[in-house]
Amino acid sequence: MNKVDSGVPASGGRMRIARSRGAATGLLLLLLGAWGALIPFIGPYINFAYSPNQAWFWTNARGWLEVLPGAVTALGGLLLLTTGNRAAAMLGGWLAVFGGAWFVVGRTFGGLLTLGDTGTPIAAREVTRVVLELTYFSGLGALIVFLGALALGRLSVRSLRDVQRAHVATAEPAVATPTAAEARTEMIETPAPRHAEPDDPQYEGLVEPQDVEREEPRHRGFGGLFRRHRETTGTRR
Repeated sequence: MNKVDSGVPASGGRMRIARSRGAATGLLLLLLGAWGALIPFIGPYINFAYSPNQAWFWTNARGWLEVLPGAVTALGGLLLLTTGNRAAAMLGGWLAVFGGAWFVVGRTFGGLLTLGDTGTPIAAREVTRVVLELTYFSGLGALIVFLGALALGRLSVRSLRDVQRAHVATAEPAVATPTAAEARTEMIETPAPRHAEPDDPQYEGLVEPQDVEREEPRHRGFGGLFRRHRETTGTRR
């Protein structure tokens, strides 16, 4: 399969994921875990329970076989819902899988491990018994395992979106570095100003005021006029 060049380096930030990656699955697992942990205590209010049909009545069986897997599942769902770290999210997925599996097989090991008996369904019809079995144990556990496995499958794949998000998060702020041409330009010093020279074509026509010799104004008197007149008359002769 051809690799697509995304223009983003694939290395770095492998543990970063978008929080939305497992948000929906995490929310469902959180609700299912809360249901599994609380339904044995509130179910008797509506005659939807296993014996003993007493609300908020604690037994070892309820604690080990319903509250424990429900709490583990809810914790896994909370991790999936809130974390932006791949390892923490995968831990949440595995917790959900283990919690769901314990809902399914916990009663099988209950007698062997002396965890207690969950009792019998309080139902007059067979349909109600089946619904109780599915919503309390086997059906609930199977759904939790499915959602946990789905979350683990999504988290095991590093998508292009994850790579781009990790690259943006780990990239340092760009520092403006001068280019080679700019560096050379900065190294060239502006020539110091010098006095204009008449023979320099670069400064042709430019004469600084301080270099111009100012001639003193000559005061012309009557003596000057007679002297010039005598010089002119001598030349003609």
